[in-house]
Amino acid sequence: MSRISDLLKRLGQSGIEVPKQVKIVMENTDVETFSDYECEPFYSDRPIPFMETYEGNIKTISAPHMIVTLLHNLELDTGQEVILVGSKGGYLAALIAQIIGENGNVRVLDLCNESIVHAKQRLTHWPTIELRELESIEVSPVAFPGEFNRVLITGHIEKLPEWITSRISEGGFVIAPLGPVDHQQLMKMEKQGGELFPTDLGPVCFGPLNEVNSLGEMITPIELADLLQLVIETCQDLDIMEDDELNCLQDIIAELHFLPDDLPPLGEGDMTPSQHPMFKSLIENADSFVRFWPILQVILHPVLSEIGFENWIFDNFEGLE
Repeated sequence: MSRISDLLKRLGQSGIEVPKQVKIVMENTDVETFSDYECEPFYSDRPIPFMETYEGNIKTISAPHMIVTLLHNLELDTGQEVILVGSKGGYLAALIAQIIGENGNVRVLDLCNESIVHAKQRLTHWPTIELRELESIEVSPVAFPGEFNRVLITGHIEKLPEWITSRISEGGFVIAPLGPVDHQQLMKMEKQGGELFPTDLGPVCFGPLNEVNSLGEMITPIELADLLQLVIETCQDLDIMEDDELNCLQDIIAELHFLPDDLPPLGEGDMTPSQHPMFKSLIENADSFVRFWPILQVILHPVLSEIGFENWIFDNFEGLE
Protein backbone atom coordinates (compact mmCIF):
# COMPACT_ATOMS: atom_id res chain seq x y z
CA MET A 1 0.00 0.00 0.00
CA SER A 2 1.37 3.45 -0.94
CA ARG A 3 1.86 6.16 1.66
CA ILE A 4 -1.05 8.23 0.33
CA SER A 5 -3.31 5.16 0.25
CA ASP A 6 -2.39 4.36 3.83
CA LEU A 7 -3.06 7.95 4.90
CA LEU A 8 -6.45 8.04 3.16
CA LYS A 9 -7.37 4.77 4.85
CA ARG A 10 -6.49 6.24 8.25
CA LEU A 11 -8.49 9.38 7.49
CA GLY A 12 -11.50 7.23 6.65
CA GLN A 13 -11.10 5.26 9.86
CA SER A 14 -10.99 8.52 11.83
CA GLY A 15 -14.42 9.53 10.48
CA ILE A 16 -13.44 11.73 7.52
CA GLU A 17 -15.43 10.70 4.43
CA VAL A 18 -13.10 9.98 1.51
CA PRO A 19 -15.16 9.67 -1.71
CA LYS A 20 -13.94 7.00 -4.15
CA GLN A 21 -13.17 9.50 -6.91
CA VAL A 22 -11.14 11.65 -4.48
CA LYS A 23 -9.18 8.59 -3.34
CA ILE A 24 -8.40 7.63 -6.93
CA VAL A 25 -7.11 11.05 -8.02
CA MET A 26 -5.03 11.56 -4.88
CA GLU A 27 -3.44 8.14 -5.35
CA ASN A 28 -2.69 9.04 -8.99
CA THR A 29 -1.17 12.47 -8.28
CA ASP A 30 2.25 12.96 -6.69
CA VAL A 31 2.23 15.99 -4.42
CA GLU A 32 6.02 16.14 -4.89
CA THR A 33 5.42 17.46 -8.42
CA PHE A 34 3.91 20.64 -6.98
CA SER A 35 6.32 21.50 -4.15
CA ASP A 36 9.95 22.58 -3.98
CA TYR A 37 10.15 21.36 -0.38
CA GLU A 38 10.32 18.10 1.56
CA CYS A 39 6.88 16.46 1.27
CA GLU A 40 7.22 13.79 3.96
CA PRO A 41 5.01 15.73 6.45
CA PHE A 42 2.15 15.56 3.92
CA TYR A 43 1.89 11.82 4.55
CA SER A 44 1.44 12.51 8.25
CA ASP A 45 -1.54 14.73 7.33
CA ARG A 46 0.28 18.03 7.65
CA PRO A 47 0.26 21.08 5.37
CA ILE A 48 3.47 21.57 3.42
CA PRO A 49 5.06 24.63 1.78
CA PHE A 50 5.27 24.66 -1.99
CA MET A 51 7.27 27.87 -2.47
CA GLU A 52 8.71 30.97 -0.84
CA THR A 53 8.08 34.36 -2.47
CA TYR A 54 10.75 37.00 -3.00
CA GLU A 55 9.35 38.81 0.04
CA GLY A 56 9.84 35.70 2.18
CA ASN A 57 6.18 34.63 2.40
CA ILE A 58 5.65 30.88 2.56
CA LYS A 59 2.89 29.44 0.36
CA THR A 60 1.42 26.11 1.43
CA ILE A 61 -0.55 23.11 0.20
CA SER A 62 -3.26 22.22 2.71
CA ALA A 63 -3.11 19.05 4.81
CA PRO A 64 -4.68 15.99 3.14
CA HIS A 65 -7.67 15.84 5.51
CA MET A 66 -8.59 19.40 4.48
CA ILE A 67 -8.09 18.67 0.77
CA VAL A 68 -10.38 15.63 1.08
CA THR A 69 -12.97 17.73 2.94
CA LEU A 70 -12.92 20.49 0.31
CA LEU A 71 -13.19 18.09 -2.63
CA HIS A 72 -15.98 16.11 -0.97
CA ASN A 73 -18.06 19.21 -0.31
CA LEU A 74 -17.51 20.59 -3.82
CA GLU A 75 -19.76 17.78 -5.13
CA LEU A 76 -17.77 17.54 -8.36
CA ASP A 77 -19.00 15.83 -11.51
CA THR A 78 -17.75 15.41 -15.06
CA GLY A 79 -17.98 18.39 -17.37
CA GLN A 80 -18.21 21.07 -14.68
CA GLU A 81 -16.41 24.41 -14.63
CA VAL A 82 -14.74 25.23 -11.33
CA ILE A 83 -13.31 28.55 -10.15
CA LEU A 84 -10.39 28.03 -7.75
CA VAL A 85 -9.17 31.14 -5.89
CA GLY A 86 -5.73 30.39 -4.46
CA SER A 87 -3.48 28.07 -6.48
CA LYS A 88 -2.12 25.78 -3.73
CA GLY A 89 0.85 25.12 -5.99
CA GLY A 90 -1.35 23.65 -8.71
CA TYR A 91 -1.97 20.44 -6.72
CA LEU A 92 -5.62 21.11 -5.93
CA ALA A 93 -6.34 22.18 -9.52
CA ALA A 94 -4.80 18.94 -10.81
CA LEU A 95 -7.04 16.87 -8.52
CA ILE A 96 -10.16 18.78 -9.56
CA ALA A 97 -9.27 18.54 -13.26
CA GLN A 98 -9.07 14.75 -13.07
CA ILE A 99 -12.46 14.47 -11.39
CA ILE A 100 -14.33 16.74 -13.82
CA GLY A 101 -12.60 15.23 -16.83
CA GLU A 102 -11.55 16.52 -20.23
CA ASN A 103 -14.90 18.21 -20.83
CA GLY A 104 -14.58 20.21 -17.63
CA ASN A 105 -12.51 23.30 -16.93
CA VAL A 106 -10.61 24.60 -13.90
CA ARG A 107 -10.01 28.33 -13.77
CA VAL A 108 -7.37 29.23 -11.19
CA LEU A 109 -7.04 32.76 -9.79
CA ASP A 110 -4.31 33.90 -7.43
CA LEU A 111 -3.29 37.30 -6.05
CA CYS A 112 0.39 36.30 -6.16
CA ASN A 113 2.04 36.29 -9.58
CA GLU A 114 4.85 34.07 -8.28
CA SER A 115 2.30 31.44 -7.28
CA ILE A 116 0.75 31.56 -10.74
CA VAL A 117 4.17 31.14 -12.39
CA HIS A 118 4.96 28.22 -10.08
CA ALA A 119 1.65 26.46 -10.82
CA LYS A 120 1.98 27.00 -14.59
CA GLN A 121 5.38 25.30 -14.54
CA ARG A 122 3.82 22.28 -12.83
CA LEU A 123 0.72 22.14 -15.03
CA THR A 124 2.18 22.40 -18.53
CA HIS A 125 0.41 19.21 -19.63
CA TRP A 126 -3.00 20.05 -18.21
CA PRO A 127 -4.98 21.72 -21.04
CA THR A 128 -8.21 22.00 -19.02
CA ILE A 129 -6.58 24.21 -16.35
CA GLU A 130 -6.35 27.96 -16.93
CA LEU A 131 -4.39 30.22 -14.57
CA ARG A 132 -4.69 33.98 -14.14
CA GLU A 133 -3.35 36.55 -11.68
CA LEU A 134 -6.13 38.26 -9.72
CA GLU A 135 -5.72 42.00 -9.23
CA SER A 136 -7.73 42.05 -6.00
CA ILE A 137 -10.25 39.79 -4.30
CA GLU A 138 -12.66 42.70 -4.64
CA VAL A 139 -12.17 43.11 -8.40
CA SER A 140 -13.89 40.78 -10.89
CA PRO A 141 -11.49 39.11 -13.36
CA VAL A 142 -12.26 40.17 -16.93
CA ALA A 143 -11.00 36.84 -18.28
CA PHE A 144 -13.75 34.80 -16.60
CA PRO A 145 -17.19 36.13 -17.61
CA GLY A 146 -20.58 34.53 -17.02
CA GLU A 147 -22.05 32.62 -14.10
CA PHE A 148 -20.17 30.36 -11.69
CA ASN A 149 -21.44 26.92 -10.66
CA ARG A 150 -18.60 25.89 -8.35
CA VAL A 151 -16.24 28.30 -6.56
CA LEU A 152 -13.61 27.26 -4.01
CA ILE A 153 -11.65 29.91 -2.11
CA THR A 154 -8.53 28.53 -0.39
CA GLY A 155 -7.51 31.51 1.75
CA HIS A 156 -9.36 33.29 4.49
CA ILE A 157 -11.47 36.37 3.76
CA GLU A 158 -13.78 38.38 5.99
CA LYS A 159 -16.71 38.17 3.58
CA LEU A 160 -17.45 37.09 0.03
CA PRO A 161 -16.95 39.76 -2.65
CA GLU A 162 -19.99 40.89 -4.62
CA TRP A 163 -18.56 39.76 -7.97
CA ILE A 164 -18.71 36.16 -6.71
CA THR A 165 -22.04 36.19 -4.85
CA SER A 166 -23.84 37.92 -7.73
CA ARG A 167 -22.63 35.41 -10.31
CA ILE A 168 -23.33 32.10 -8.58
CA SER A 169 -25.73 30.17 -10.80
CA GLU A 170 -28.97 28.68 -9.50
CA GLY A 171 -28.06 25.50 -7.63
CA GLY A 172 -24.40 26.45 -7.62
CA PHE A 173 -22.33 27.35 -4.58
CA VAL A 174 -19.14 28.81 -3.19
CA ILE A 175 -17.03 27.28 -0.42
CA ALA A 176 -14.81 29.66 1.54
CA PRO A 177 -13.18 30.10 4.98
CA LEU A 178 -14.93 33.22 6.28
CA GLY A 179 -13.83 35.14 9.37
CA PRO A 180 -10.87 36.90 11.00
CA VAL A 181 -7.23 35.94 10.57
CA ASP A 182 -6.95 33.66 13.62
CA HIS A 183 -9.99 31.47 12.95
CA GLN A 184 -12.76 31.08 10.42
CA GLN A 185 -15.79 28.96 9.64
CA LEU A 186 -15.70 26.94 6.43
CA MET A 187 -18.94 28.04 4.78
CA LYS A 188 -20.81 26.58 1.83
CA MET A 189 -23.09 29.23 0.30
CA GLU A 190 -25.62 27.73 -2.14
CA LYS A 191 -27.95 29.71 -4.38
CA GLN A 192 -31.59 28.65 -4.25
CA GLY A 193 -34.45 30.76 -5.57
CA GLY A 194 -32.04 33.64 -6.19
CA GLU A 195 -30.77 33.69 -2.57
CA LEU A 196 -27.61 32.34 -0.96
CA PHE A 197 -28.19 29.86 1.86
CA PRO A 198 -25.27 29.05 4.17
CA THR A 199 -24.13 25.68 5.49
CA ASP A 200 -21.48 25.72 8.21
CA LEU A 201 -18.88 23.02 7.53
CA GLY A 202 -16.95 23.65 10.73
CA PRO A 203 -14.11 25.71 12.22
CA VAL A 204 -10.91 26.12 10.19
CA CYS A 205 -7.88 28.37 10.08
CA PHE A 206 -6.58 29.17 6.60
CA GLY A 207 -3.78 31.52 5.71
CA PRO A 208 -4.58 34.79 3.92
CA LEU A 209 -5.18 35.07 0.18
CA ASN A 210 -3.04 38.17 -0.15
CA GLU A 211 0.74 38.58 0.04
CA VAL A 212 0.68 40.87 3.04
CA ASN A 213 1.48 39.17 6.31
CA SER A 214 -1.85 39.62 7.97
CA LEU A 215 -0.76 39.41 11.59
CA GLY A 216 1.49 42.44 11.22
CA GLU A 217 3.10 41.95 14.61
CA MET A 218 3.69 39.10 16.96
CA ILE A 219 0.63 37.65 18.67
CA THR A 220 0.19 38.49 22.37
CA PRO A 221 -0.04 35.88 25.16
CA ILE A 222 -3.76 36.60 25.61
CA GLU A 223 -4.40 36.14 21.88
CA LEU A 224 -2.53 32.82 21.96
CA ALA A 225 -4.56 31.80 25.01
CA ASP A 226 -7.77 32.56 23.09
CA LEU A 227 -6.60 30.36 20.21
CA LEU A 228 -5.86 27.50 22.60
CA GLN A 229 -9.33 27.93 24.09
CA LEU A 230 -10.70 27.52 20.55
CA VAL A 231 -8.70 24.27 20.30
CA ILE A 232 -10.39 23.04 23.48
CA GLU A 233 -13.86 23.96 22.28
CA THR A 234 -13.29 22.34 18.87
CA CYS A 235 -11.97 19.10 20.39
CA GLN A 236 -14.81 18.98 22.90
CA ASP A 237 -17.33 19.42 20.09
CA LEU A 238 -15.72 16.43 18.36
CA ASP A 239 -15.62 14.51 21.67
CA ILE A 240 -11.92 13.66 21.29
CA MET A 241 -10.39 15.33 24.36
CA GLU A 242 -9.63 13.47 27.59
CA ASP A 243 -9.65 15.13 31.02
CA ASP A 244 -5.86 15.07 31.37
CA GLU A 245 -5.44 16.76 27.98
CA LEU A 246 -8.04 19.36 28.90
CA ASN A 247 -6.32 20.08 32.21
CA CYS A 248 -2.92 20.41 30.53
CA LEU A 249 -4.18 22.94 27.97
CA GLN A 250 -6.04 24.88 30.64
CA ASP A 251 -2.83 25.09 32.68
CA ILE A 252 -0.99 26.49 29.66
CA ILE A 253 -3.77 29.02 29.08
CA ALA A 254 -3.53 30.11 32.72
CA GLU A 255 0.25 30.58 32.38
CA LEU A 256 -0.25 32.71 29.27
CA HIS A 257 -2.61 35.05 31.14
CA PHE A 258 0.21 35.85 33.60
CA LEU A 259 2.76 36.74 30.91
CA PRO A 260 3.33 40.38 29.90
CA ASP A 261 1.96 41.55 26.55
CA ASP A 262 5.24 43.24 25.61
CA LEU A 263 7.43 40.14 25.33
CA PRO A 264 10.31 40.49 22.84
CA PRO A 265 9.44 39.11 19.37
CA LEU A 266 10.74 35.68 18.54
CA GLY A 267 13.85 36.16 16.44
CA GLU A 268 15.29 38.96 18.56
CA GLY A 269 18.33 37.73 20.44
CA ASP A 270 19.21 34.04 20.59
CA MET A 271 15.89 32.58 21.76
CA THR A 272 14.52 29.58 19.86
CA PRO A 273 10.77 28.78 19.88
CA SER A 274 11.28 26.27 22.70
CA GLN A 275 12.95 28.96 24.84
CA HIS A 276 10.43 31.75 24.25
CA PRO A 277 8.18 32.23 27.33
CA MET A 278 5.02 32.29 25.22
CA PHE A 279 5.70 28.93 23.53
CA LYS A 280 7.93 27.11 26.04
CA SER A 281 5.15 25.38 27.99
CA LEU A 282 3.24 24.49 24.83
CA ILE A 283 6.27 22.74 23.33
CA GLU A 284 7.27 21.00 26.58
CA ASN A 285 3.80 19.48 26.83
CA ALA A 286 3.34 18.71 23.12
CA ASP A 287 3.36 14.94 23.72
CA SER A 288 -0.03 15.41 25.41
CA PHE A 289 -1.52 16.73 22.16
CA VAL A 290 -0.53 14.02 19.67
CA ARG A 291 -4.07 12.62 19.34
CA PHE A 292 -5.54 15.91 18.16
CA TRP A 293 -2.47 17.60 16.67
CA PRO A 294 -4.11 18.24 13.25
CA ILE A 295 -6.72 20.50 14.86
CA LEU A 296 -4.10 22.26 16.97
CA GLN A 297 -1.86 22.83 13.96
CA VAL A 298 -4.68 24.11 11.73
CA ILE A 299 -5.88 26.61 14.33
CA LEU A 300 -2.38 27.82 15.17
CA HIS A 301 -1.18 27.86 11.55
CA PRO A 302 -1.19 31.67 11.11
CA VAL A 303 0.83 32.05 14.33
CA LEU A 304 3.37 29.39 13.34
CA SER A 305 3.61 30.78 9.82
CA GLU A 306 4.23 34.28 11.20
CA ILE A 307 7.29 33.14 13.14
CA GLY A 308 8.47 30.75 10.43
CA PHE A 309 7.92 27.49 12.32
CA GLU A 310 4.86 25.90 10.71
CA ASN A 311 5.77 22.38 11.90
CA TRP A 312 8.05 22.89 14.91
CA ILE A 313 5.63 21.74 17.61
CA PHE A 314 5.36 18.21 16.26
CA ASP A 315 8.56 17.67 14.28
CA ASN A 316 10.16 15.41 16.89
CA PHE A 317 7.25 13.04 17.52
CA GLU A 318 7.57 9.68 15.76
CA GLY A 319 4.11 8.46 16.77
CA LEU A 320 2.34 10.59 14.17
CA GLU A 321 2.83 8.12 11.33
